[in-house]
Amino acid sequence: MAGSDLHVGVLALQGAFESHLKIFKTMGIKALPVRSTQDLDRIDKIVIPGGESTAIQMLLESNSLRQPLRERLSNGMPVFGTCAGMIVLSKVILDGRDDQSPLNAIDIVVRRNAFGRQIDSFESSIDVKGLSEPFPAIFIRAPIVESVGDNVDVYAKVDDQIVLCGNASTLVASFHPELSSDTRIHEMFLSLGK
Repeated sequence: MAGSDLHVGVLALQGAFESHLKIFKTMGIKALPVRSTQDLDRIDKIVIPGGESTAIQMLLESNSLRQPLRERLSNGMPVFGTCAGMIVLSKVILDGRDDQSPLNAIDIVVRRNAFGRQIDSFESSIDVKGLSEPFPAIFIRAPIVESVGDNVDVYAKVDDQIVLCGNASTLVASFHPELSSDTRIHEMFLSLGK
């Protein structure tokens, strides 16, 4: 899976970006922490990590990254959002703050903290469409997908709740695959746009 021509970035403004950088390193891929428009110009694919969705959105704005990122995503740049990243990339946030404006990279409606508070965090082996063995998913204050548009494929559910889905250029997960040693969800992301 290693490739020197692959330019992967991880948004590194807030949240669990270090864990994504580490998992790419174990895969033999050097990923760039993205903190500026110059960093964004150097990459072909990006991860929006878990963290706090309102903080990520405010930091995108204050670092002048929101509009350039939105343009790159609308032009088809592959993106992977985990937990808060899923919220940031959605079309509609059901219980977000009034000033939250998602990037609309994927036609989904999400509900923040749908699985409960930090104390309600859990792990679950989930069946993922396209994977032969269950994936060890870690849920921390996780959102759920309430509904998907026609161009969105559902890859995994927990208790009939959508927790992994995507379209041609976007993959979003309610859980934190970067906290597992299993790289298969990151491999799914890297296959986008090929």
